[in-house]
Amino acid sequence: MSIPFSNTHYRIPQGFGNLLEGLTREILRQQPENIPSFAAAYFEDLLEKREKTNFDPAEWGSKVDDRFYNNHAFKEQEPAEKEKSQAPEKVETPVTALDSSDEDKEKEELAAVKIQALFRGHLAREEVKKMKQEELEEKTQEDN
Repeated sequence: MSIPFSNTHYRIPQGFGNLLEGLTREILRQQPENIPSFAAAYFEDLLEKREKTNFDPAEWGSKVDDRFYNNHAFKEQEPAEKEKSQAPEKVETPVTALDSSDEDKEKEELAAVKIQALFRGHLAREEVKKMKQEELEEKTQEDN
């Protein structure tokens, strides 16, 4: 006997969604005739790259997905990356909000507070205008 509506929720393993997204992206790019054999070749190539470089895209993707909840995962990886890359290569990466310094974060927070205060002031002024209009309307009605 089967239960048509079950409370069972399956959990997708961390990194699995990223692997499938990568496979899907490559399938859409290359439009292969035989998708299962293309997927097998794609995953074999991925395994070879992982063995050569010790870089696991599934693990990295799960850390990226989980970054806001588990930020220490990236802090653990930073010293290992510094040891591996002792060559003086300098690659410029775009600065994001996550990479900004503490001073920048403080400036951003202050700017956000100012914007919020200005908006609240705007709302308060609009409310005062409405109240004044209502008072004027009441006075004109009383005079008539």
